[in-house]
Amino acid sequence: MTLGVGGSTAEQELAKLTDMTQGTGPISHEEFTGRIEKAQALMIAQGIEAIYVNAGTNLYYYTGTRWYASERMVGAIIPAKGELEYIAPAFEVDTLLGFMVIEGKVNTWQEDESPYALFGDVLAQMGIDSGKVGIDESAAFFIFDGVRQAHSQFDYVNAKSVTARCRMIKSATELSLLQRAKDMTLEVHKAVARILCEGITVGEVEAFINEAHKRVGAPAGSYFCIVLFGEDSAYPHGVKSPKVLDLNDTVLIDTGCQLQGYNSDITRTFVFGTPSPRQRELWQYEQDAQIAAFDAAKIGATCASVDRAARDVLEAAGFGPGYNVPGLPHRTGHGIGLDIHEWPYLVLNDQTPLAAGMCFSNEPMLCVPGEFGVRHEDHFYMTDTGPVWFTKPAHSIDDPFGYEA
Repeated sequence: MTLGVGGSTAEQELAKLTDMTQGTGPISHEEFTGRIEKAQALMIAQGIEAIYVNAGTNLYYYTGTRWYASERMVGAIIPAKGELEYIAPAFEVDTLLGFMVIEGKVNTWQEDESPYALFGDVLAQMGIDSGKVGIDESAAFFIFDGVRQAHSQFDYVNAKSVTARCRMIKSATELSLLQRAKDMTLEVHKAVARILCEGITVGEVEAFINEAHKRVGAPAGSYFCIVLFGEDSAYPHGVKSPKVLDLNDTVLIDTGCQLQGYNSDITRTFVFGTPSPRQRELWQYEQDAQIAAFDAAKIGATCASVDRAARDVLEAAGFGPGYNVPGLPHRTGHGIGLDIHEWPYLVLNDQTPLAAGMCFSNEPMLCVPGEFGVRHEDHFYMTDTGPVWFTKPAHSIDDPFGYEA
């Protein structure tokens, strides 16, 4: 049996887990203020008069205000010069004030009034009556369409040139939160591997992972969870009717949690039983591709070049080419932070140069439909001297968690 896999129970493993969040805390008021100042500098450089950030991660990133996007327009206007102001339904004002970290005037609309008309009125009060206005790239189309029709005099642009430029470079505090979240999920991975047994269902494993994340300090449990056994592991995001676990199945588990809004996202692939020569071969090809991607991540190199490095390893082994399967059917990695997938991306068409503070998943999955798949997913962040792992890659197919390393 693979070392560290099986031999325990859910009750025993949950009892071992403890809260791992000690010493962590939320983003400070000063850091939120600094983010707004950076955004304003970018707006001035790009000739953008103001940006609108919608409810969701962009609103939280700049203001500390946690609010989920819905059919009602809730957000903030950040001008290139001056103080930000909020837009919200009148009946939500008291609730919104309770969530605010960065305070600002709240401009309200009643249920039978247009928030899109109000949007232009707020800009006018800020002294903005023409020019470029950025709209949050994550805002629903109806919001953009509403403000565009209500105020056609503005040159609307994608606010991504500001929001992504800010968010893709993580601060020391953000890196610390990301590190702890990933440490938490890695402990959950170790625990769930030990509870596996013949006949266990995907649902049982997912329920354990969710509760285990709560035990290590993630109040909401798992942010997401993918559990795949046997041939099902060849399909990156799962199948309609997952199988139960059989002896010698490939096991793929991909899961994560959130800490102060920052995400973990780790995948481990191993064998429940004794690995076959084919399982050993594909497991190692996948890890070789993952290591090649990490080694290619140099300051100033492009995101595309990292994807290319991983893909070259698998293509040299006879897989692909390109995105064809058997092979690597998706990008090598994604940025991560407040969104589990964010800019930039390790994919062939992303020419963004790597810079200190960027964070990425590294997961060049090897999919062989009809057999099984292997995904090793760890994350790294860029420093001035190169990449650093948040969590180190799996040790070996016989000892994936490195108990005898």
